[in-house]
Amino acid sequence: MTVTRDDLVGQYIGHTAPKTKEVLKKAMGSVLFIDEAPYLYRPDNEHDHRQEAIEILLQVMESNRDDLVVILAGHADRVDRVFASNSGFRPRIAHHIELPDEGDDEFLLIPKLRRRNDALASAREAMAAYVAVRRHQPHFANVRSIRNALDGARRRRANRLFHEARGPLDAAALSTLNAPDIRDSRVFQGGLDVDRASRQAAAE
Repeated sequence: MTVTRDDLVGQYIGHTAPKTKEVLKKAMGSVLFIDEAPYLYRPDNEHDHRQEAIEILLQVMESNRDDLVVILAGHADRVDRVFASNSGFRPRIAHHIELPDEGDDEFLLIPKLRRRNDALASAREAMAAYVAVRRHQPHFANVRSIRNALDGARRRRANRLFHEARGPLDAAALSTLNAPDIRDSRVFQGGLDVDRASRQAAAE
């Protein structure tokens, strides 16, 4: 069973406990995979309800060791902050596995694994250039960033086809990403913070 912070943490006092307990009940007898686990802890917000979710999680992990496997996923330094939030957390995690970042070639395999069958033949070099640039910019999130890049390329493709269409479009046109669909990304124009900086300058 895969969950995120939103599946465990409530929006108001008294909501987190039953929400977390319901998730744990459903996961009992199997594996609970908590994606982006660091978001369970936010020390800068004293009104945040996430600490309650952590405490309940620890209690259940301790009392149901033979019936539940819990996996916490996230960047190592951020997961360490979660462990620091409660001295009993780290000892309850039996194995700590640090996975290496994907290489550029591995990122290029992601489009082939997605459900949508986009042909990247004409855009492969552009995608390789995108990966090489994006992974060195702030807020790079590995597979999630590449997924977002593909979604953005598809939106640009839809816009391009709308303006280019002179009649019915065949399946090839609708399922093929061209190099401009990739290269028109803000990543090649200085990074994803370009628009934000422009908006701030305009506001000033």
